[in-house]
Amino acid sequence: MRTSQFFLATLKEVPADAEIVSHQLMLRAGLIRQVAAGVYNWLPLGHRVLSKVSQVVREEMDRAGAQEVLLPAVQPAELWQHSGRWDDYGPELLRFKDRHERDFCFGPTHEEVITTLARSEIRSYRQLPVNLYQIQTKFRDEIRPRFGVMRSREFIMKDAYSFDRDSDGMSQSYQSMYDAYVRIFERLGLQAQAVEADSGSIGGNFSHEFHVLADSGEDAIAFCSPCGYAANVEKVNLTPASCERPDAKETMAEVATPDVHTIAELSAFLKIDAKQTLKTLIVQGSGDLPVALVLRGDHDLNSVKAETLDEIAKPLRMASAKEIEEATGSAPGSVGPVGLKLPVIVDHDASALSDFVCGANRDGFHLQGVNWGRDLAEPTTHDLRQAVEGDPCPTDPLQSIQVRRGIEVGHVFQLGTKYSEALDGNFLDAQGRSQPFYMGCYGIGITRIVAAAIEQSHDENGIIWPAPLAPFDVCIVPIGLKKSEQVANTVEALYAELEEAGFAVLLDDRDERPGVMFSEMDLIGIPHRIVIGEKGLAKGIVEYRNRATGETVDYALDAFVETLKTLSSL
Repeated sequence: MRTSQFFLATLKEVPADAEIVSHQLMLRAGLIRQVAAGVYNWLPLGHRVLSKVSQVVREEMDRAGAQEVLLPAVQPAELWQHSGRWDDYGPELLRFKDRHERDFCFGPTHEEVITTLARSEIRSYRQLPVNLYQIQTKFRDEIRPRFGVMRSREFIMKDAYSFDRDSDGMSQSYQSMYDAYVRIFERLGLQAQAVEADSGSIGGNFSHEFHVLADSGEDAIAFCSPCGYAANVEKVNLTPASCERPDAKETMAEVATPDVHTIAELSAFLKIDAKQTLKTLIVQGSGDLPVALVLRGDHDLNSVKAETLDEIAKPLRMASAKEIEEATGSAPGSVGPVGLKLPVIVDHDASALSDFVCGANRDGFHLQGVNWGRDLAEPTTHDLRQAVEGDPCPTDPLQSIQVRRGIEVGHVFQLGTKYSEALDGNFLDAQGRSQPFYMGCYGIGITRIVAAAIEQSHDENGIIWPAPLAPFDVCIVPIGLKKSEQVANTVEALYAELEEAGFAVLLDDRDERPGVMFSEMDLIGIPHRIVIGEKGLAKGIVEYRNRATGETVDYALDAFVETLKTLSSL
């Protein structure tokens, strides 16, 4: 491909509304352009990368025995109503009516559609197992789309669904997909990590996320290198502290704390460590009363853990300022567990404190020297908090976890019979009895992989594509193309020879200064760059530059195609 014929839409300036590197570089390199909030055009350069991702995914899905289908993006409401997710999914589900006033949605996922297909076509256990997948556009109406395609509303996803006779078969299908995902990310040249995860709104009891490790990742991933444990911090179970609670030494007393509403402000005002404070969060309860969740001041609530408690309404909802005042008599920031006439659930670590500081349930005041069992009842405790670096490993408590950032690019689930039972997805077993399918669900974010790859691999000059994702393998930058017949003839001959050898080549035949061409080729991230000019040709050489390492080497022109084959295989 020649740049004079290619729709190369690069930008010199960093767009003001692009917050993270991948969003900035995808706009600057001309991969995408925004149409509406969270909705993007994919330009030719970006589409070439998408196609490469999709090809690797297809090959590994086919290798694992899955078969490709194409399901409708628009889905009738009754399917979602039968599964119970029409109401449960929330405002992310884009709902609309057709001209006959019938309810539809634009699919954010396809469990309902695929289960309905399976129940109508799979009659007997002899037809199982079956694994069907698609690469399809999805839509989730994010409340705040951001970070470009990293958290967009419209996106492309590969989703696969397995159907088995029993739990053992489901586990085998799950492992097959897990292994396929490992191969996919290895082939794409990405540093990815599989971690235990919460199943969220998709459902099921067992799942793994696949994360591309990058400092800009939205998710926190817990690792224990000695034992190999890895999980999303939402999934890390924390046991009660092994040490006994210290004895009380102080007397409870009320202290004025004017204009103090946060733990940081409280710690600064009283000159104490946040670890010696408690914070009380009011959430909607499953019964008539709100529920108070109490954590140590330096810890954050883990909403996934909280939602598992019977006392808590699902989905978890924090009480509004008005609801907090009605329930406690004080504004947010002054609430504490002492004398609180609400159900109180306390995190394990918060229950281990003595002589702590908490809200006094009176605006502008806090309590000091508070102790469990003396100033308020011994607490009912649960694991409520988010894991942090240094916490004990759930597998080997003698080890500590480390926390890194990750970008979720894949998720595999064991669904069990959740959807097959809800949607009457049954087959006849060997005894002629009707049984529900055991299902698995397996998603990969095709568009998100592109952004994640950039977050993991870039420099101040632009994108550094892993070779399997690069829109072109090699670019040729001629010096004096319009002025030198020798350069022009050599470039044309090498261009043809490289394409004949199977390389995807971008020939920069524009009438631009060398510096402009060099910077744009760096920006769009082509792995191999060849510079051809009269000075080099006089010596029989071309200048080669490796985008990833920045190394520049002169190679003999007459053997360069074979040289590049070797370089590109390293």
